[in-house]
Amino acid sequence: MKNRILVACVGVPLILVVLFLLPKPFTPTLIAVLAAVGTYEALRAIGMNHPRIALYTAILAIVIPFWVYAGESRYAALAALLVYLILVFAEAFASGFRVKIDRVGAGFFFAFVISYCLSSVVRIGMMEDQMRLSYILLPIALPFVADAAAMITGMFLGKHKLTPNLSPKKTVEGAIGGLVGAVVLCIVYGIAFHFIAKVDVNYYFLAVYGILGGVISEVGDLAFSYIKRTRKIKDFGHVLPGHGGVLDRFDSVIFCAPLIELLIHWLPAFSA
Repeated sequence: MKNRILVACVGVPLILVVLFLLPKPFTPTLIAVLAAVGTYEALRAIGMNHPRIALYTAILAIVIPFWVYAGESRYAALAALLVYLILVFAEAFASGFRVKIDRVGAGFFFAFVISYCLSSVVRIGMMEDQMRLSYILLPIALPFVADAAAMITGMFLGKHKLTPNLSPKKTVEGAIGGLVGAVVLCIVYGIAFHFIAKVDVNYYFLAVYGILGGVISEVGDLAFSYIKRTRKIKDFGHVLPGHGGVLDRFDSVIFCAPLIELLIHWLPAFSA
């Protein structure tokens, strides 16, 4: 627990500085770092031990947030994909069938999903300044708070196992506590940014953000727990002491960030 708190005390201010104080290009840089480390952790988990293919896949994960930031050119994406395919299959041909194609496919899947879903934060960060200020923290804060609320509620009130085969410590009571925590966070977030950014707030829409965000965050957590159980590992990594790897900490964000981006367009909670 001490390590978890220490990492949070360092990591949370760092994220706040990048999102709110540094120039906009630092946001895709942060996402690229998280995506690259997360992809490396996923590759190691699935047993992709070919170093150059792993390198090409990690580079792909790094490039995606900057591609999103630059406008998501279709031709740039096709060119990058073509280069990636040529490099990967050149390595596969040279390996004498030692490279397993299912692991190559899984590696590409993880690189794209992790990086592109996290890049929703980049797209939100490219909004007009007043709206950017209002929304930018939500796709990260919501799953973090939902996870913390679920953990605390489960510790004190948890009695009924939620998914014992996937995550033995998760309880129904904890899941409900996480959902309540997500809704409360969204309402408090709206009140705070009403005064900080001088925007009008639709609290009903924010409650929807909290409900759907709390549910999808739990799904994200369970999805990556499923991957860990199938690979018989406890954590994806150890880069964040007390938390595990980047995927152990940001698994819910990978699912929640795209949802928040969609909700911003479908149900805009802030308006100038």
